[in-house]
Amino acid sequence: MERTTEELTGLLRSLVAKMKAYQHAQTVMYFDAATVAPPGSAEDRGKTLAVFSEVTYGLQTGEETGKLLSALRERTEELDPVTRREVSELWRDYERTKKIPMEEYVAYQVLLNEADAVWHKAKTESDWPAFEPYMEKIVAFNRKLAGWLAPEKKPYDALLDEYERGLTMEKCDAFFAVLRERLVPLIRQIAEKGKQPEDIFAGKDFPVEQQRKLSDWLMAAIGIDREYCAIGETEHPFTDGSSKHDVRITTHYYVNDPLSSLFSVVHEGGHALYELHVADGLQDTVLAGGVSMGIHESQSRFFENIIGRSRGFIRNLLPELRELFPAQMAGVTEEDLYRAANVARPSLIRTEADELTYSLHVMLRYELEKQLMDGSLAVADLPAAWNAKVKEYLGLDVPDDRSGVLQDSHWSGGAIGYFPSYALGSAYGAQLLAKMKESMDVDAVVASGDLTPVLDWLTERIWSKGSLYDPQVIFEQAAEAPFDPTYYTDYLIGKYSALYSL
Repeated sequence: MERTTEELTGLLRSLVAKMKAYQHAQTVMYFDAATVAPPGSAEDRGKTLAVFSEVTYGLQTGEETGKLLSALRERTEELDPVTRREVSELWRDYERTKKIPMEEYVAYQVLLNEADAVWHKAKTESDWPAFEPYMEKIVAFNRKLAGWLAPEKKPYDALLDEYERGLTMEKCDAFFAVLRERLVPLIRQIAEKGKQPEDIFAGKDFPVEQQRKLSDWLMAAIGIDREYCAIGETEHPFTDGSSKHDVRITTHYYVNDPLSSLFSVVHEGGHALYELHVADGLQDTVLAGGVSMGIHESQSRFFENIIGRSRGFIRNLLPELRELFPAQMAGVTEEDLYRAANVARPSLIRTEADELTYSLHVMLRYELEKQLMDGSLAVADLPAAWNAKVKEYLGLDVPDDRSGVLQDSHWSGGAIGYFPSYALGSAYGAQLLAKMKESMDVDAVVASGDLTPVLDWLTERIWSKGSLYDPQVIFEQAAEAPFDPTYYTDYLIGKYSALYSL
C-alpha cells in the first residue's frame, strides 16, 4: 500500500532525529577532544568515530533514505515550505555523499581525529615534520573528494562551494582584487607614517582567572544566554553547536595579552548568537543552523570588529577592565584602549590580526590552498611558501612554524576552502552595518550597553532563517541589495583614515 504524505513526513522526522542525535554526539565528542580530553584518548576516540561515521554514512545514503526522499520529492507541492526545503537539502546531501566510497568516508573521519591530536602537539612544539604526513593525506583526500563531488569543476572550486555555495576562484579573485587595490595603499600609508599608539599592555600580566571573569562579562554584554551556551579553553578558538539549546564556544588565554582572548570571545560569541537565535520551528530539522561559513563569519566578524572594537563598546568595557585589573589598567584612558583595540600593524597571527590587515592573512592562505589543490605546491614546501607570502604581504619574517604554517586548526580538520569565508564574512558584515544604520543609530545602541535592537534586527533578517534559503538569498534579503565589497573597503578606509589622521 502506498504511504500517505503524512506517513512519509513522519518517516522523514524519524530519519532526521537519528541524524541529529549522531551529529550531537560527534559535536560533543569533538568539543571534549579539543578542550579537556587527555592526549592519549585520541586512538579510542577514533574507534568510536569510525562507528559513528559508518552509521551516519548509512543514514545519509542508505537505500531506504533514497526511496523516502524520492517519494517526498514527487509530492513537493503537498509539503510545507520548511519540509520542502529540508527534502531538497537532504537530497542534495544524499546524491553528493553517495559519490564518496563509504570506506574512504569512514577512514577520513578517523584520519581527521588523529590529525587534530597530532596538530595540537605539533603546534605547541613547532614541529611541522610531525604534522606533514597528515597534511599530505588530507590534501590527497580533498583532491579525491573534489573529483567525486564535482568532476566537471576544478578541484578548488568544488571545495569552495562546500563552505559558501556558489563561490568560485573567479569570484574570489575578483573580490580579493578589490581589497588589494583599495586597502594595500592605505596599509602602506599607515606604515610610512610610522606613528603607532603606545602598547598599553607591555610588561604587564593579566591573570587567567580574571580573564575568565572578563569572558563571562563579555558573553553577557553581547546578549548570550548562558543557559544554552558554555565556554571552554583550547589551543585554537572555535564554536560548535548541535542546536539552539547546546552551543559551545572556546577561547585561549594569554597572560600578557588580554585583547587576544577578549576578541576571540566576542568573535566566537557572534557565531553562538547566530545558532542560539535560529527559529524554534526549524529546531528538529536539518535547517537548524547557520546557512554557510561566509554568512556565519559575517556574524562573528561583525561582533568582533564592528561591535567589539567600537567606541561605545570600549567605553562600556573599560570600567570592567579597571575592576578586574586595577593595577594593570591604572592611567589607561578610553582613548588609549580604543586605539589599542584598533591599531593597524602587520602581525604574524591571523586570529590576532588587526581589522585592516586581516584580509592579507586570508589572501595568503587562499593562494596557498589554490596551489595545493592544483598541484603546483607540494605539501613539503608549504612552510617555505607560507613564510615567503608572509614576507611579501606583511613584511614580516616568520620565526617558527608555530607562528606560521601550524597556527590555524583548519587544515588539521580537513577544512580546505574555508579561509575565504573570513574575508567574505567581514565584507558582508560591513554591508549589513550600512543597511542597519538606515533604521537605527547603531553607535548609540552599542554605547547604551543594551544590544537588543541590533540582536532583533539580525534575528529577523538572518539568524531566525537558519538554512531555509541559500546564503546569497539570505544575504540579499537582509541587505536589500546584491553583495558589494566596496562597502567593506569604504568602511575600513573611513575608520582608519580617521584613526591615523590621513
